[in-house]
Amino acid sequence: MDFQLSDIHTDLAATVDAMLGKADMPAAARAWAAGDRTAVTKVYSQLADAGISGLLIDESHGGSSAGAVEMVVAVEQLGRHCAPGPIVESVAVLPILLRDADVNGPLQDLAEGRLATCAIAPLQPLAADVESADVYVVEDGVLSTATVLSTEPSVDTTRTLSRVAPDKTLATGVDPTDAIDAGALATAAELLGLGQAMLGLASEYAQSRKQFGRPIGSFQAVKHHLADVAIALEMARPLVHAAALGIDGQVPESTNVSRDVSAAKVAAADAAHLSARRSLQVLGAIGYTAEHDISLYITKTRALLSAWGSPAVHRRRILETL
Repeated sequence: MDFQLSDIHTDLAATVDAMLGKADMPAAARAWAAGDRTAVTKVYSQLADAGISGLLIDESHGGSSAGAVEMVVAVEQLGRHCAPGPIVESVAVLPILLRDADVNGPLQDLAEGRLATCAIAPLQPLAADVESADVYVVEDGVLSTATVLSTEPSVDTTRTLSRVAPDKTLATGVDPTDAIDAGALATAAELLGLGQAMLGLASEYAQSRKQFGRPIGSFQAVKHHLADVAIALEMARPLVHAAALGIDGQVPESTNVSRDVSAAKVAAADAAHLSARRSLQVLGAIGYTAEHDISLYITKTRALLSAWGSPAVHRRRILETL
């Protein structure tokens, strides 16, 4: 297996990074939380035009016919810019779920940038970000469109969680395992991006903030804090890429792909959580304010730790295979 990204992948990451950088996503995320989705919708339309929304969708349905490796590269950049909305569900979960259920109609809409979300009990019993999104649910092997029963806020101000009920049946005998794995892997990639962004914010602050006439980044204790985060992120990234290769079928047949996905989710969640804690320590009091962008990243990280399976759930999945 080759864990190195090719020039195609680095170009893809650079393209997504440039699009999101021009859009000032922290400002767009705050607008999204306040109910104004104009800026974010515009960005997602541009990403769809570039083929990002349809990475896991066949060309016959308007997609890019790419793979999980390309998906995690793109989603990591979405995490780095703290993009709001049901990213994981729209880009990873539903393309796989609808494909496996042989429900092809909505795939074209997803490829064109339409947002969608879903609930799959018991791992993901609540649907995230149902506003302005098509909503689906899988219960007892039945895939249906869904109606929203109630909606609650999340610790992440850009995110909501909703209880949903089945409406129109689309398919029966549906096995959501591959879609769940795709959701867990995409969440891991998003957490990697969030962790990397928080490390960058903390590093920039450590270079500009002075204490005793010196930048605080020159103190060994601060260096060690940030180095620990950098190491954790770099140790998690190959696990994410390995799991993506597994989903793409580029590993030996004996490989337990679901176990690799769980390992990736655990490592990425732990690394992002460490990044959030250490970044907050470096920034100090200003890191606790809603006005600083770090707050967007910290709260989103906290929300995604348990999305598509908590670390405890995935550790249990790993243990059951040993």
